[in-house]
Amino acid sequence: MDINIIRSKRRTYAAEIRDCKVIVRAPLWADDAQIRQFVEKHRHWIEVHLQKAQERAAAEVPGEKLSEAELRALARQAAAVIPERVRFYAQKIGVTYGRITIRNQKTRWGSCSAKGNLNFNCLLMLAPPEVVDSVVVHELCHRKEMNHSPRFYAEVLRLMPDYRERRRWLKENGAAILNRQPE
Repeated sequence: MDINIIRSKRRTYAAEIRDCKVIVRAPLWADDAQIRQFVEKHRHWIEVHLQKAQERAAAEVPGEKLSEAELRALARQAAAVIPERVRFYAQKIGVTYGRITIRNQKTRWGSCSAKGNLNFNCLLMLAPPEVVDSVVVHELCHRKEMNHSPRFYAEVLRLMPDYRERRRWLKENGAAILNRQPE
């Protein structure tokens, strides 16, 4: 199994599958033996998710690349739709937010800064409206919890009990959408 190891100033280990490759994130102090032990402990999870990623990639029909004009149109559409959804859900959650920015990001659907500024990917406009709402709720819940703790997900699920299904759609279809970006 080919594994890309990324060491950083973190306390814990993490494994992820990205573009059908295994990435292990490890603390700076971790030696090779400790990393191998982590991989062995999580081998089943890694193999299952790697196989799923490979199956999705094999089944994926490449969509046509978007033109620059289509990308600009998606950005305009997102600038009209997303702030309205942010206002609606911010009121329900009981949070404030700063600036809303629409971008064409390569890997992220949204983000929330410590100052409360929100960023959203214009390619969200290619996803169903309920998936767009799930990203909006996810980012707004970071205004209460700036992490992905159980408390964070409890808040997300309080507002959107079917969040996991919406997120699953994005995991299963998001790569195909992101791959439509012009090169």
